Amino acid sequence: MSKIVPLDRAPTDWKTEAMQRRIRKRYRRERVFHLLGMGAVVLSAAFLAFLIITMVISGARGFMRTEVALPINLASAGIKVQAEQLHTRGADLALAGAGLENSVKAAAVQAFGEGGEEVISDKAWLVVRDAIKNDPSLLRRAATIDVPVSTKIDQAARGDGTPEAEAIVARLQKGGALRSGFNPDFLRNADSTDPTAVGIWGALKGSLLTMLVTLLIAFPVGVLSAIYLEEYAPKNRWTDLIEVSINNLAAVPSIIFGLLGLAVFLSFMNLPRSAPLVGGLTLALMIMPVIVIAGRNAIKAVPPSIRDAALGIGASRIQVVFHHVLPLALPGILTGTIIGMARALGETAPLLLIGMRAFIVTPPGGLMDPATVLPVQIFLWSDEVSRGFIEKTSAAIIVLLAFLLAMNGLAIYLRNKFETRW
Repeated sequence: MSKIVPLDRAPTDWKTEAMQRRIRKRYRRERVFHLLGMGAVVLSAAFLAFLIITMVISGARGFMRTEVALPINLASAGIKVQAEQLHTRGADLALAGAGLENSVKAAAVQAFGEGGEEVISDKAWLVVRDAIKNDPSLLRRAATIDVPVSTKIDQAARGDGTPEAEAIVARLQKGGALRSGFNPDFLRNADSTDPTAVGIWGALKGSLLTMLVTLLIAFPVGVLSAIYLEEYAPKNRWTDLIEVSINNLAAVPSIIFGLLGLAVFLSFMNLPRSAPLVGGLTLALMIMPVIVIAGRNAIKAVPPSIRDAALGIGASRIQVVFHHVLPLALPGILTGTIIGMARALGETAPLLLIGMRAFIVTPPGGLMDPATVLPVQIFLWSDEVSRGFIEKTSAAIIVLLAFLLAMNGLAIYLRNKFETRW
């Protein structure tokens, strides 16, 4: 015989003391969970802000360069170069062979006294060379040309040098010979052994070419594979094996793909080492499983009613897929592509194995030329002994982040454009 509970003591009575305790306990747990979530977001934002601020403060100095006004008289230095030679491809060799580098060092000794050649950068004569090519009249007269200082003087000018270097900086500043400003050569030069002459353009161009090859191979192959597996492949043990293999490949360490690229593209196919083509092929293999998985999920998310309606009005199977299913699934596919390309852009290990860590002083002219990429360039600069490369490393990281944001911004714009159609 069941016990009859009075209405004022029923479990649904919210006014009882036991029920009020439960409600207070539940609300307390929700508040704690809410505070923990906010704390996690604030902590993550604080770490991100600290990283960005640190990189900007350190990297901003990498975009700057200290220069010294160098008086030089090339007419008395005996630089014998014909004016016609300055407008040919052999102008650089002609000026180098005429002893321009020694003349620049001699001018530094004359202007700044004994040890004056240590005031200017080892690549300072290249600035003079370019100035002569722009104005051949410099060969016949005296002039003052702003050239980059050495790493030692540059560090002292920033307040982080030796006492001897700081004394030289004070003397030069007193004479008004020093100036600091934005260094455009950092954005248009390639790698160098001198931190005052290094640039990021060679690595940036290599990254652009490598990402282009990666996208042109991984995106169509990955999307077509996702379409086949989701729309056409029969459900049997072989397709199940393929699906499991793709899921496992998405979790394979990137260095394994580097070994695969080394064995297949370099050893077997004999493609040129350190070329953007080989780097793009290797990274395409790495991100293809990510695109396939994201593409399959996006295609699966399209409502079956879309397919049924298209088939009902007489559309063929391929028309259903490419005219209806694929356009609606494209935003999700682009999301997977963004994730894969962002991962490929920051990879270093697989590219090191295929030789893209070479010292490249000339930006690549094509897909088969030797090249390096931004992550590898950052890795190589961070391992340099010279303190001048520390700031250049942070500046290169800023360029890499800007490149990543620009690439992701374009992909997000395209994704939102297609989402509007849906």
